[in-house]
Amino acid sequence: MSERHIHMAGSVVERHIIKGGEGNDRDVFEYVLLRVVPRVERGECINAGVLVYCRAKGYVGARTHLDEARLRALDPAADVAGIRAALSAVERVCGGGDGAGQAGSDDAGRRFRWLIAPRSTVVQPGPVHTGLTLDPAAETERLLDLLVR
Repeated sequence: MSERHIHMAGSVVERHIIKGGEGNDRDVFEYVLLRVVPRVERGECINAGVLVYCRAKGYVGARTHLDEARLRALDPAADVAGIRAALSAVERVCGGGDGAGQAGSDDAGRRFRWLIAPRSTVVQPGPVHTGLTLDPAAETERLLDLLVR
């Protein structure tokens, strides 16, 4: 079953509704876009990654993609190497283990909550959104393609 909604911009969007008892194997997941704000005082940003958390699967994952040309359009003097390092650190924390530092021993939910905490830095998490998925890892890749690349 689906509903059609017309947004203020005039575009039509379909929203799928799941009824209880339909034998659905999909799990709830949460996701956040990672935004790069090269000049915090201006507030301009580009999407550079996505974090996905699925409690039912014990999954937390991140995929990043930095479009350097778009970044340079906002700030020609942006520290590209530093931003790439920050994005890479997010992916390491999601992976857990020794590469994640102190957060590596935390469970997936704690790592996700720590990563989405508001920050006033160049790499910032956006608001939390939710959805349903059969495969959170595939969802991470799908959202990266849809919202970042």
